[in-house]
Amino acid sequence: MSERRLPRWLAWAADPEQLRRAPFLARSPLFAGLPRRLLARLATRFLEKVYRPGEVVFEEGDPGRALFVVVEGAVEITRATAQGPYVLNTLGPGDAFGELALIDDFPRSATARVATPGRLLILYKSDFDALIDGDARIAVVVMRNLSRMLAIYARRKPVLATEPGPETAGPL
Repeated sequence: MSERRLPRWLAWAADPEQLRRAPFLARSPLFAGLPRRLLARLATRFLEKVYRPGEVVFEEGDPGRALFVVVEGAVEITRATAQGPYVLNTLGPGDAFGELALIDDFPRSATARVATPGRLLILYKSDFDALIDGDARIAVVVMRNLSRMLAIYARRKPVLATEPGPETAGPL
């Protein structure tokens, strides 16, 4: 019996890494609700990179150019303070970070540093933009999920208005 070859445009479907990525991404809240076909298309745009403990993924103030998903290991999200780095969150497998890079070009608001040996999936904004140009449903689902995540975050950590002190007082 002869082995049937897939057409070149469908060859990614036989790649074991791609077959593993789509179900993994489906478990991430950012991609929840995407149909399998669209998840498979999205999975082909991710790059995978291995990181050593202590390695910096990005620094606070760097331009935001990509979204990251933790495959293995742990990543600490920190902010610089006068007393030194302050750990905001520790992320593990399935967690996404840097997601705001998909919607704006603002500098990173925190530093991401790998805490334990790990592997991350990386989706560059340019790849995401090219993908959603071909199918806007991906953008609708991802942006809806991102909006939900931001709403939950905002409800958990409300921004409190304070009276201006000498260092924040400005002209009236």
